[in-house]
Amino acid sequence: MPKLQYDYIIIGAGAAGLMLADTMGKDAFFAEKSILLLDKDTKETNDRTWCFWEKGAGLFEDIIYKEWNHIFFAGKGFSKRYAIPPYTYKMVRGIDFYSAYLARIRTYPNITFKNESVTGIDEKQNEVHIHTSAHTYSAKEVLNSVFDYKMAIRQNTYPVLQQHFIGWVVKTKKPVFDASQATYMDFSIAQKGNTRFMYILPYSTDTALIEYTLFSEKLLPKDAYEKAIKDYLHDKLDCSDYEIVEKEQGSIPMTCYDFKEHHTDRIRFIGTAGGWAKPSTGYTFMSTSKKIPQLIAFLKTGKPLKELSFKNRFWFYDLLLLDVLHSDNEKGHLIFQKLFKKRDPQLIFKFLDEDTNIFEDIYYILGCPKIPFTKALIKRLF
Repeated sequence: MPKLQYDYIIIGAGAAGLMLADTMGKDAFFAEKSILLLDKDTKETNDRTWCFWEKGAGLFEDIIYKEWNHIFFAGKGFSKRYAIPPYTYKMVRGIDFYSAYLARIRTYPNITFKNESVTGIDEKQNEVHIHTSAHTYSAKEVLNSVFDYKMAIRQNTYPVLQQHFIGWVVKTKKPVFDASQATYMDFSIAQKGNTRFMYILPYSTDTALIEYTLFSEKLLPKDAYEKAIKDYLHDKLDCSDYEIVEKEQGSIPMTCYDFKEHHTDRIRFIGTAGGWAKPSTGYTFMSTSKKIPQLIAFLKTGKPLKELSFKNRFWFYDLLLLDVLHSDNEKGHLIFQKLFKKRDPQLIFKFLDEDTNIFEDIYYILGCPKIPFTKALIKRLF
């Protein structure tokens, strides 16, 4: 008879679920607590790529697949290569992350990982029942990383955009890429009423991940993304002879909706499902790694899970950007182009990491177009 009762159940073995399970496994506070990690997938495929920037060595050095000390930005009539030290732009492949973290988690005697699909969740007065395709489990507290867009769009207070993309890892017959730099944003492509850019992570001069990315409300037909990648390779990179090695696609919510209506005393949504994706950029990996310690500290207090809040002043800054992009989605390339023209990438990274002081905030904000943000501020205040 399998064990059916646990102290904690973590639903989803993505970035948030695995980081949380690993952190709990290493913490003596949870050594006597039983923890179940559930995911319908075995996590044995390279289904995604995460990128982030940081100073020096960090928590993920053993699984960094590629890193760059330069980034490239291009707009309409403006482009520049930037040296970014002391920051490094780093890439982690999904398969490397899953393999490393699952291997560690399997060494913790109090954590069990099971491949089962969750079919239902029932919260009782003293516990939560998790129904799966095979069993019904119970736990005192549940951390759920399964995201459904309906969670965010059933409200009108906060706009909901999506960072949606399709990416190809291509291998070309001739050297095409500058392997020393990551193309952070290339807005030189047609915007077509949206915020659209190309994002390139070169592994070598003949191999790179190329993503066609949009910040907008609606997804495109699959062939629209793929045609854009083909056109970029042909028109911008003068390359028509290549092999598609891998494909990936995704959609990340960009919203300041904080999901608090979905949290309860015993159920807490985490990761993208908990609003952990940075609203203004969609970057989730490093944001998640910074929120995990705060969640761990809160779990130790024994307080109802719904009482934890991550909201700060950067939440409001993000909200204004999303208001601007929601009202006029094509303004995105103008905002980012002006910002990269007037401010160093180191300040941009520091601001997006929410590490700037108030004076640096003001200096950063003054580098953005003033009229659309002033209108958005007035609308929010009045």
